[in-house]
Amino acid sequence: MKKLKLTISGMHCGSCAGNIERSLKKVSGVKTVSVSMMTNKGIVEAEDAVSDDDLKKAVARAGYKVLNVEKE
Repeated sequence: MKKLKLTISGMHCGSCAGNIERSLKKVSGVKTVSVSMMTNKGIVEAEDAVSDDDLKKAVARAGYKVLNVEKE
């Protein structure tokens, strides 16, 4: 398991954060997701097989952009 912190741009409200959370939870191997509009951050706990690109694509599908991915 790994824990990643995503910096996300384009969120304006709590609904935006909810949309991103739902999209990330659809990625196979993602266990937990917590997105905060206030900090523009998302914390993702996922299996090691999940790539940063998989997460970036899920955020893009929701209409937002990942600016940075950090390992926690």
